[in-house]
Amino acid sequence: MIIRTRAYARAGLIGNPSDGYFGKTISVSMRNFAAEVICYESPRVSIVPRRRDRLEFPSLDALVEDVQLNGYYGGIRLIKATIKRFYEYCREHGIELDARNFTMEYETSIPVRVGLAGSSGIITATMKSLMSFYGVQVPRPLLPNLILSVEVDELGIAAGLQDRVIQVYGGAVFMDFDESHMKQQGHGRYESLDPSGLPPLFVAFNDRLAEGTEVTHNDLRGRFNRGEAEVVNAMKQFAAYAQEARDLIAAGRGGEIGPLMDANFDLRQSLVKISSGNRQLVETGRGLGAQVKFAGSGGAVIGTYDGDPQRLERLHEAYAAIGAQLVVPEVA
Repeated sequence: MIIRTRAYARAGLIGNPSDGYFGKTISVSMRNFAAEVICYESPRVSIVPRRRDRLEFPSLDALVEDVQLNGYYGGIRLIKATIKRFYEYCREHGIELDARNFTMEYETSIPVRVGLAGSSGIITATMKSLMSFYGVQVPRPLLPNLILSVEVDELGIAAGLQDRVIQVYGGAVFMDFDESHMKQQGHGRYESLDPSGLPPLFVAFNDRLAEGTEVTHNDLRGRFNRGEAEVVNAMKQFAAYAQEARDLIAAGRGGEIGPLMDANFDLRQSLVKISSGNRQLVETGRGLGAQVKFAGSGGAVIGTYDGDPQRLERLHEAYAAIGAQLVVPEVA
């Protein structure tokens, strides 16, 4: 039997980066891009490398270009780390796994390292594949925690729950990471929102701005842990933006969340240094009457506009002129 599992790209609509700081966020799942894992029984455990895992290059230029696009690591380490954490989870919970081996293959169309959850997409699809292959059920609210532990505990990557929650739940989700609830229940409060209540959206990204999330977040974690008032208060404000946006969407007034998205980016910009290329992604949309913020850690933005097809076309043209690609997210 061949098992195929997918996880889709995501865009943080509002509230990020407070998800890692007991805040609140809203995210949307984008079916435009996906990570897919194929798993089937085989004599040995095998992971099939793909292009982004290659170790041979026709020239130095090609090697440097590959590193700039994909970083120093491909998808193999993500899959290996996921398999290890799944195995450990099963042992910790007394789950006996069948004595069967498997081969895994993966493909991904999620743009790499531009804040659209490409790495967590591979991990999520891999975890779903292992669960299906071995018939293991992980409670849905807790599954994002297990997926997050792959990056944080195994790979030492700074990350929050937002990406993993939306890739598990899909659609549009309001997430409340209240500290007391997290400690009591082990997970946040996750509420699916009706995508039809969202305003007209677009996502624009530029591969040339690719960088790891740890670069963009700088020392936010350390500053928060040290109790720096500016950072602590900002995380509360990000959460307040998300709550207000959730209430507007639930009340059928999703078209009014644009100013909150602008405020979200402006507050973020006051906390960390934003590169000129990333500022250009935001300013290009704003210059044409859209409200724009980061979709993740940088390299991609999400925006809302008045729904005018001609405005959307102008946005397409403006982003293409600066080397960026614009898509209208397919939120299922």
